Amino acid sequence: MTTHTDAATAETAPAETAPAEAGLQPWHDHRLTRSERAAALVAAMTLEEKAGQLVGLWVGADASGGDVAPHQSDMSRDAPSFADVIVDGLGQLTRPFGTRPVQPDLGAQSLARAQRQITAANRFGIPAQVHEECLAGLAAWGATAYPVPLSWGASFDPELVREMSERIGRSMRSVGVHQGLAPVLDVVRDYRWGRVEESIGEDPYLVGTIGASYVKGLEDTGIVATLKHFAGYSGSRAGRNHAPVSAGPREMAEIFLPPFETALRHGGARSVMNSYAEVDGVPAAGDRRLLTDLLRDTLGFEGVVVADYFAIAFLRTLQRVAETDGDAAARALWAGIDVELPSVAVYGAPLIDAVRSGGLDEALVDRALQRVLEQKIELGLVEADYDPTPAHEAPFDDADARDIALRLAREAVVLVDNDGTLPLAADVRVAVVGPLADDPMAMLGCYSFPAHVGVHHPESGLGIDIPTVLAELGARRDVVRHAAGCDVTAPGQGGFAAAQDAARDADVVVVALGDRAGLFGRGTSGEGCDAADLRLPGEQQALLEALLDTGTPVVLVLLTGRPYALGAVAARCAAIVQTFFPGQQGAQALAEVLTGEVNPSGHLPVGIPRDPGGQPSTYLAPPLGRANGASNIDPTPLYPFGHGLSYEALTWHPTVTEEEDWESDGITAVAVVLANETARRVDDVVQVYLHDPFAQVTRPEQRLVAYRRVSLEAGETVEVLFRLHGDLTSFIGIDGDRIVEPGAVELRVARSSADVHAAVRRRIVGAERRVGADRALVADVDVRSVEMDGAEGGPA
Repeated sequence: MTTHTDAATAETAPAETAPAEAGLQPWHDHRLTRSERAAALVAAMTLEEKAGQLVGLWVGADASGGDVAPHQSDMSRDAPSFADVIVDGLGQLTRPFGTRPVQPDLGAQSLARAQRQITAANRFGIPAQVHEECLAGLAAWGATAYPVPLSWGASFDPELVREMSERIGRSMRSVGVHQGLAPVLDVVRDYRWGRVEESIGEDPYLVGTIGASYVKGLEDTGIVATLKHFAGYSGSRAGRNHAPVSAGPREMAEIFLPPFETALRHGGARSVMNSYAEVDGVPAAGDRRLLTDLLRDTLGFEGVVVADYFAIAFLRTLQRVAETDGDAAARALWAGIDVELPSVAVYGAPLIDAVRSGGLDEALVDRALQRVLEQKIELGLVEADYDPTPAHEAPFDDADARDIALRLAREAVVLVDNDGTLPLAADVRVAVVGPLADDPMAMLGCYSFPAHVGVHHPESGLGIDIPTVLAELGARRDVVRHAAGCDVTAPGQGGFAAAQDAARDADVVVVALGDRAGLFGRGTSGEGCDAADLRLPGEQQALLEALLDTGTPVVLVLLTGRPYALGAVAARCAAIVQTFFPGQQGAQALAEVLTGEVNPSGHLPVGIPRDPGGQPSTYLAPPLGRANGASNIDPTPLYPFGHGLSYEALTWHPTVTEEEDWESDGITAVAVVLANETARRVDDVVQVYLHDPFAQVTRPEQRLVAYRRVSLEAGETVEVLFRLHGDLTSFIGIDGDRIVEPGAVELRVARSSADVHAAVRRRIVGAERRVGADRALVADVDVRSVEMDGAEGGPA
């Protein structure tokens, strides 16, 4: 057995503290610092009590199948009882609302009773920290189901995402939850990966800025946000969940790490969850360079690192870098994981035995414990008068929450293509077909409670009202026929004839196709639901082609968790509308866009590929990663990152100047004037891309460095001014350092990565400059109203 020690852990030894008031334990003494109070507890605890604070407990986790975590059935069979675990204290309670359907008020009462049992059982009276999933809303029965993160990315609206997460945080606090396991900051690298729906997009700047806003909203309510999955998880080979990752240091530093840096600095996240990935043969759960040297020493993180579910045990069972559970515990603690989730396993008896046998330095236990206790003190969980009764009550699903969900769903609907068929005329006769046309589950991602847990409890119902596309469109237009046509996944074309008949009887056919969210092979999208290629699942493409053959104009509506290849059918469709699991109000948002009540304004956070097997790629490719004469394979997307159409467009007046110098440690400005010369409100997204024509290492053709969503009423004109620091041009140079390199660059003001309105030339001047974790990460953007010069047609 390898002995894991750490000289640096001497810093975590209990500090001398001021004497406490008579009868007051030092950990309850508010005259002391949080660190001093925690250190006093560390010094007073037995090894068993210390270990108790480093584990979670998942009461009621199903060991009979229907897993909601990888290998849950295997790992839950020998789980200890609640009464046995809490004797020495308990670090975390796992998902009391997200394990089975429970009424919110009854669940809150049950949780309060459990907390009273926990505090009574341990001699320090410390309750558990309670965590829940909250990626698309609190994962609880009856809670609002918001759009999934890929829809957040499509909105390009950090402010609205923050409003959503604040509402989620208030719901969590109202029932006694302290920590949320979100957001996912994995940057999409392969569309076949099942967890694309949980990701925000394929660009690290977009992921980081939207993710930081989600974190800020959650943290502002007092809920601990958890960044996941640190780091590289989405780079798995062939898009297979948990598969090895072959990313080099440059790809890690430029693609996978920046969103975490942004969310830590601009969001203030207090927890990080490790990735399941092994990068270059080193599992993240056992990687000290990642979890300690980088995360803490370089990025300055001071919070708590929690294990993704069963990840520490996987060091032995799946990745085989530990021979025993004790070795796994020692490796993970040494690497920097403070808390084992979801339930006690290797941080229980195996950890204790490893310390007593000399295989693990107890100072490493104390280091993790200090962090855990400091966070519990910050959350008010180490108080002599602690009362687990929730202080207030916030509804899980009310009109305000549904309004936020609806506004976000509207902003995330992407009009991909349109020959003028949309918006649907008031007198048009519509057929609504497809397997998702009348299915409420078509709106939900795999971490929404009805899809995540509720499918195993059909007797409880959905818990929330989820209208369908058929219902919402039928309330607005004359729907003359409906037919499913086929199933999402099951083989068989027996329903094609009825679908074709429905199409022939209508002026326009709206066909709703896409994914069914699920877990570990029980869906076409979601955790463990990876795709072999990017064809629409099952018989859906064949159904679409059959409908196209009728000659009736076809409006393709996609409700998916990933983009699918449309090269074979796009030119034949009258219109294409893309949504990514838009949440419980998604059908209303879709119907409003289809009928023109809402002007579409979403932009693609991922490209839509042309070919299903065309070597999945993203827009962040260097020259030889793009179409070129060296290969017969063309990876150019059918519709690019950032693309999105509208029924009415703004008029753009970019400010283009001669090439200007840009100090390498200074700021340059780029402006565009937008005028709404239409008769209705128009929303759009101004995007700024950096093009570096020559550098010491190969660079992407372009990458996003700024954006701003704008909303203009009829007749309104604004100037959008971007201020970009030289740090935003930095990259990992030939020697492995992050640098700002002098030379010519181009700032492209655009509506998408392929729709450039102006190319602004700058020359970075000054010496080559090394930059680090304190570099500027986000551009500053100002929007102000301006007057137009009627004679010139430009800004006055």
